[in-house]
Amino acid sequence: MRILTGIQPSGQLHIGNYFGAIKPAVDLQARGDCTYFIADYHSMTSLTDAAQRRQNSLDVALDWLACGLDPQKSVLFRQSDVPEVCELMWMIGTLTPMGLLERAHSYKDKTAKGISPNFGLFAYPVLMAADILLYDSNLVPVGRDQKQHVEMTRDIAIKFNHTYGETFVVPESEIRDETAVVPGLDGQKMSKSYDNTLPIFGEEKAMRKKIMGILMDSRTPAEPKPDAEKNIAIQLLKLVATPEVAADYENRLRAGGLGYGDLKKALFENYWNFFAPYRARRAELAANLDHVHAILQDGAGRARATASQVLGRARKASGLC
Repeated sequence: MRILTGIQPSGQLHIGNYFGAIKPAVDLQARGDCTYFIADYHSMTSLTDAAQRRQNSLDVALDWLACGLDPQKSVLFRQSDVPEVCELMWMIGTLTPMGLLERAHSYKDKTAKGISPNFGLFAYPVLMAADILLYDSNLVPVGRDQKQHVEMTRDIAIKFNHTYGETFVVPESEIRDETAVVPGLDGQKMSKSYDNTLPIFGEEKAMRKKIMGILMDSRTPAEPKPDAEKNIAIQLLKLVATPEVAADYENRLRAGGLGYGDLKKALFENYWNFFAPYRARRAELAANLDHVHAILQDGAGRARATASQVLGRARKASGLC
């Protein structure tokens, strides 16, 4: 089974990214043949700073390799290092109905928020379909907000197969309903848009200050907190501490006698220790960028071996060769 995951190069990762996307994606390495691509072509719909795109793409590679992506088990590459995806996008785009693209939730949502519509934004689902079909992907794990794009990919693949003969593997989506919604430091969903994140690779002093600055209610330490499970620090602690440690702090908070300052100190220590191996691994990788670039180039070579076969089938089926 070939599993495909696309990674947006969108800046500094936070623990919401880790528990909501990175960990589930990295865990897939135990289930099958995993392909991960850094979606730098996709980033062009919203980012026009070339230097920032290069840095973001490198940071994605460093972050994911540090967090457990194993290039011996999986394929990691930059989307733009496999230019076959652009040719395939054109080929399948000729069969993609305008109405299908006009119904895309992401396009309607972004334009409703004031983002200027352009071809890239409109044709995003076609490029995503090319990403998926080019590697004979069987399974595409996505959040519920991306489910429609995989369904559109299926429609496009079926139409191409019906028109030109069996060419593409028709993929299945896997919706991660169990994915944790990690609370931000203000209680909303953790998101860079809300400026409420806790970075994975932040500097120690700054991260301690962030955690100690989490706002709590005005109840005194002695007061019982029967709603302890709703406390932001408790919710975050459950992600980075052992179940026993998290349960102990929750029970102490519920019973009364635990100060919020002590709770936040415990959260910082557990958070800092949890990500310590990842910080160490990232520092090693950052000190040897030639190795990281070699991983990406090797991944691109392996990806192109598959891509050239699939594109060759599509070209032959459609009469381009």
